[in-house]
Amino acid sequence: MAMLPPTPPGGGPGAPAPPAVPPNLDHLLLGTADLEEGVAWVAERLGVEAAFGGRHANLGTANHLLSLGGDIYLEILGPDPEAAPRDEPLPFGIGGLAEPRLVTWAARGTDLAALVARASGRGVPLGPVRPGSRLRPDGTELSWEITAFAAVLHDGLVPFFIDWGTTPHPARATPPGGRLISFRAEHPDAAAVRSTLESLDLVLEVDEGPEPALVARIRTLDGGEVTLR
Repeated sequence: MAMLPPTPPGGGPGAPAPPAVPPNLDHLLLGTADLEEGVAWVAERLGVEAAFGGRHANLGTANHLLSLGGDIYLEILGPDPEAAPRDEPLPFGIGGLAEPRLVTWAARGTDLAALVARASGRGVPLGPVRPGSRLRPDGTELSWEITAFAAVLHDGLVPFFIDWGTTPHPARATPPGGRLISFRAEHPDAAAVRSTLESLDLVLEVDEGPEPALVARIRTLDGGEVTLR
């Protein structure tokens, strides 16, 4: 009897439906070419202004944050207006964005060196593990380990991984911006994206679409519903 190949998550009839929110989703990154404009863009949609998070001195970026329920948050990432001019491009191509949009997402992980090695053995290049840090406005230093920003896979639909170690999760000290109801992706080659995610033991609904996109549905604090892409 001929054996059918396994169906990737969300990939066909009879396949188990992916959860509305991936269980190891850490945060969503909304990129903007102008940080102030990005914060105003989000405030117009969610009805609340994101709090300043801090600066990434090594990247030339700064961020503002909003909690989306539990240990999940929205990071608005843009050029640091106080940073000196840089020759290196900003991460995720945010410097060239015509308008704010979701550029990628972060998944929680531990022992990232081992995770990267496993991924490499499965043909998925996550790049080297790097340390990161930033200072909160109150002077508290947050530190983490992260897989390389340079390894942007499938137009950002495949996440990078982050390990906060002993640092308290930022979502716990971030003002509420609503609750994430669902998170999914669209891509012209949805099957290829699903295959890569499966190789990383990640579950995310990926639908066929005309162009790569991340789609987040958020219940706002006033009970409405907003979709960010």
